[in-house]
Amino acid sequence: MYDLSSEFHSFYKKHVVLPKTEKTKLFEKKDLNLQRLKDGLGEYNKEKGTEYKIAESMVQGSVAMSTVIKNESNDYDIDVAIVFEKDKIPDGTIKVKNIVVNALTRKCTGFKVAPYAKTNCVRIEYSDGYHIDFAIYRRFKDEDGNYQYEHCGSKWRSRDPKSITAWFIKENKEKNYQLRELVRLMKMFSRSRKEWKMPGGLVQSVLVNEKFQSEYKRIDERFYYTLKEIKDRLNTDKDVNNPTDETQTLKLIKKDNEKINNLYNRLNTYLAKLEVLFKPDCTKEEALAVWKEFFNNDFWEQDMVQEQVSKSYAYLSENEDDQDYQDTEEFIEYLFPIDLNYSVELDCKVTQSGWRTFLLSEILRKKEMLQPKKKLEFFAKTDVPGTFDVYWKVKNKGIVAKKRNEVRGQIIKRTLYHTENTRFKGEHFVEVYIVKNGVCVARQKMNVPITTM
Repeated sequence: MYDLSSEFHSFYKKHVVLPKTEKTKLFEKKDLNLQRLKDGLGEYNKEKGTEYKIAESMVQGSVAMSTVIKNESNDYDIDVAIVFEKDKIPDGTIKVKNIVVNALTRKCTGFKVAPYAKTNCVRIEYSDGYHIDFAIYRRFKDEDGNYQYEHCGSKWRSRDPKSITAWFIKENKEKNYQLRELVRLMKMFSRSRKEWKMPGGLVQSVLVNEKFQSEYKRIDERFYYTLKEIKDRLNTDKDVNNPTDETQTLKLIKKDNEKINNLYNRLNTYLAKLEVLFKPDCTKEEALAVWKEFFNNDFWEQDMVQEQVSKSYAYLSENEDDQDYQDTEEFIEYLFPIDLNYSVELDCKVTQSGWRTFLLSEILRKKEMLQPKKKLEFFAKTDVPGTFDVYWKVKNKGIVAKKRNEVRGQIIKRTLYHTENTRFKGEHFVEVYIVKNGVCVARQKMNVPITTM
């Protein structure tokens, strides 16, 4: 297969991955509207004499799985799960959705379209193409004391809001963080023509995970052979089930069958066009031409691709978004239910041979930064009674962390004490979680700013 792996990396970084600025916008809109909802519920409660309160909230879907891709129309959807206590809300799904609509409408003023209820969510639409879907859940404890969740659709259905994201994060980690790359690239193909009606991101994620071809080292080969396996699979079986519950199909309406058929037919057509890549005398011009047709993207014009690849390599030393690194961060929301009824205090002893010991909290109060080669001894204190588990997350941020491919961010079980060292510049952070009976009941975060000066 003709080797365009360098061009693929450049295309992926510059035209597929959503820039940090856009990700920040998505989360800002999520935070803003979640607060609007909470404030609106407060007004509603005061007026109606009720006590509706969100027990948990978390991002879902492509934003949570970080498979969102660049979209020139800015038609980004943000899925947010909001969870109520089952015994604190009405039993009727329509009534619960109407309460959420009422609460949002009180605070979402100036929108061309007021917040409205759909079958599976309540939606807020922005004029610039963004929309936020609040998926409503209720939770209750079973006889073993574990939380069970039900989704508010046409009726209440058993569904854990964390399960899909937790599944994807686990699978991506097991596949050396390369699953996300192929899902993004497949979505780029599926959205390459506005008139195409293709399956949603979850269906594509399930198919890519199922047929992921790990033996190929080059990204272009890995992508091609994975798509080829998906095409062959869809030729004999077009059923796609929920990866966390194989009894539930992901084809919920009649149009879903049509979309999966469309995916099969288009893979069949466009993979056949890529056969030119396997000709012994295939030229670079031919290879660029067939990938241009495949993705319907001008990046693959010969003059343009050479210029952008050259710029990309020069740019890598300066731009954080263009670094080639593994996104290894995990989130406590996808591992445990959140019910923050207790507190935990976090601080850190900073030591270095020949220097006095001091607390990191002192440095932060003075708005100073740490130097490299310091030993950090984090310690946590909590008011959680009895036995509990302690988890830590260390996240390295900034261009140096990405250059070194050391962003970290995995959640690891330890004790109330954790030791690190300052190694390189960045606005890093450490977070501690207290988990009791399978529920995160306390959490605390501490910034670790490190300079090279």
